[in-house]
Parts: sequence; structure tokens; C-alpha cells
Amino acid sequence: MTQQLGRQEVGNVLEALGGRRSEFKGMVSYTVEKGRVIEALEWLRSNGFEMLSDIFGIDWLTYPGFDRTGEKRFTVAYNVYGVENGSRIFIRVSVDDGEKLPTATGIWRSASFMEREVFDMFGIEFEGHPDLRKLLTPEDLDGHPHRKDFPIGETPTLFNDGRYLDPAAFRAGIIGSDAGLTGWKGGARKGVRSDQGLDLVGHEVTGQPGEPAK
Repeated sequence: MTQQLGRQEVGNVLEALGGRRSEFKGMVSYTVEKGRVIEALEWLRSNGFEMLSDIFGIDWLTYPGFDRTGEKRFTVAYNVYGVENGSRIFIRVSVDDGEKLPTATGIWRSASFMEREVFDMFGIEFEGHPDLRKLLTPEDLDGHPHRKDFPIGETPTLFNDGRYLDPAAFRAGIIGSDAGLTGWKGGARKGVRSDQGLDLVGHEVTGQPGEPAK
């Protein structure tokens, strides 16, 4: 923790703010109510946790082994780090679909892109954000791809090295009913020559690897 405050002192302050402590593999988290999250983050920023490493979301809708009884659907986690002493802590907030969080951009300017990513991927809005626009997906994409109920579609996602993601296998892997997440054809994207001289569907093509087929 900070040079001035030990782990217990930091925990005492966060618990005084209503935080519920949890720990997983040495990573300490405090879950706070959304009305106290800015207060908790501001306090951490002022007490040695000067770096915001990440903001990310979790959708518990179909999370394996998670009992949602009485719990909200989403968690937003703030990963904050003390550069000088190497301490890390997570602040977590639970929100339901349609529920908004206050922006942390007034504490860290870097929160801007991270909150935009959470908004884009999960549809969670941050009140007071100066420019809450999509960050990663096309403007005309309807929905938020990191939601568990987002329709992945039935068109395999292809990569130039010949890997592809099959939607049905990908979903099966996520819920633990199947070990496989990717398929492999040993070729390249259709119409592009692989090292083996084959495209994804196994057709022999000419030209240099990685270039469009001739």
C-alpha cells in the first residue's frame, strides 16, 4: 500500500465507505455502492494509488458457477495502482441493465477511453462523461458484443493465418460444455495464399504467402 498507509488502514477507509472486501489469488477487491465509487476512487488517488490501470466490465448473465440470486447483472471494476510502491487494488461496482455510473474522468483523464470501451462493449453509460461515444465497434452495429446475450452470428471469424472462430464452438467453450474455441484449417483466408499454398477452404492458390491469390 502507500508509504504512509498500510494495507489494513486502506481497508479500514474503504470499509468505512461501505466497501465489502474480497480476495482472489492475492488480488484484493472492495465492492462499493455506485453512490460511493467516486469518493473511494478519489481517496485512493490521493493516497498513493495514482495510476488508473484499467476499467472493465463483467456480465454475469450466464457466467458458469455464478449464483445471480439477489445480484445485479453487471460488475464494473476499476484497477488502480500505486506506482511508487507497486500496490494494486480493485474497486468494484454492481449495476443492472440500464443503470448508470458516474464518470471517473474528473479523477483520471485516462478514464475517458476506458469508460468508452465499457460503454461500447457492455452498454453501461457513465454520467458526466465528456464524450461518451463508441470506441471499438462500427456506429451502425446494434448491441454490445461483450454482453452474454449478444448474438454472435453464424459467420466464422477468419484470420489470415488460417485460424477461424466458429460461433457455435466459441459459445460452447465459453460455457464450459466444449473444450474447443477455435478451428484450424491449415490455410489462409479465402483467396489469400498461406505458407502451404492453400486458402481456408483448402484450394490451392498461387502467389506469395499473405498476398491475395492470383
